This record gives sequence, C-alpha cells and structure tokens, in this order.
Amino acid sequence: MQQAFVFNEVAVLVRHWFEIDLADSHMEHGARVEVRLLAPQPRRGSESAAQLVTVDQPVWRADLFDRLDGTPGAFEAAHFHPRFLGVEPCERHWAEAVKVAPWDWLHAQLCDIGGIVATAGVRLSDPGTESEQVGAEAAAIVAVARSRAPIRCGSKQQCYAWTRDATAAVHAMLGALARPDLLNQDRVSPWLRE
Repeated sequence: MQQAFVFNEVAVLVRHWFEIDLADSHMEHGARVEVRLLAPQPRRGSESAAQLVTVDQPVWRADLFDRLDGTPGAFEAAHFHPRFLGVEPCERHWAEAVKVAPWDWLHAQLCDIGGIVATAGVRLSDPGTESEQVGAEAAAIVAVARSRAPIRCGSKQQCYAWTRDATAAVHAMLGALARPDLLNQDRVSPWLRE
C-alpha cells in the first residue's frame, strides 16, 4: 500500500518497505518516502472529464529503516538517495541527522522540494511554488510516514500486509543473495507463499 501526495509538478509517495541486504541477508524495514515527477499529459474529454495523472520519474528517496536484528526505533539503517539514474537510485547516503531525528530531517527536506529536485539534476518550471505547496503539506506527509515507521510494524504478518504489492521485488532480492544460508527463512515466509 502506498499513499500519494500529488502537487503540480511532483508527487510524494509514502509507504512501508521491506528490504533484504544482498551481501549478508540482514533485513531492514520502515518508511520509504519518494519524490517523483509528474509526467505531463494532454487534456482529454470535456471540462468535467477525469484527467490522467502519471507519477513517473523518481528523483529522491528517503529510507527511514531499522535493521530487524538491531535496536527497534534506532534507525540504524536510515539513509537517503539524493538522485536517481533513470529508475535506479544512487548509492546510499548516510547522514547523522537521518538517524538521530529522522522525522525532523524529513520535514526539513520536504520543505525544500526545489532544492531536492535541483540536487537530483532536474528542473521544475516553478520550483518556488512547488516548494511552498509541498512545504505546506510537509507535516501531513511526515505523519503518514510515521504511521509506516519500523516501530509500527511489529510482526512479519504486518510487514507483509503493508508490502504485499512488493512481492516481486522481495523475490528479486531473494534470488540475488550472496549468502542465502544466512537468511531468516521464517521472517520471509509470508512472501515465499506468493
């Protein structure tokens, strides 16, 4: 399940995410927040017709994650990706503020959408207005992200319920593990049934 906040030129997607590290099979989960560009669409139909909204190109991602083998609520795996190459994120960026005060950090980032997009190497037609509009909704976006925080997900069943739509991604991770012998089979069992 994802929730989307759609503005004029960008959308902010919020969800819970489950991740398996490909090198050592440790697991992470928590809130994932993505900024994506809207793909312009031609107007269709009458003045009352529903219009097509296409949320497409990712430009930034924050993964406010705990390690499942770590301390709950410590955000030991919290990181962000300040740019994408096509649909692929750049390497993880680690900032102490992301771990120490993830919700404050996220709020500050959302209040500067123009800066986020510029750092990603993308241009908006009106970055000032977009930053103002997203900033006005930053508290609401953070509240939704907090509702998908790792501490809110206390079981494999809850994690699966929130990430069932990502089953194909979990299977891709499972197929690419360098150390499948280290995998906690019980924890991934809900996804294995699909």
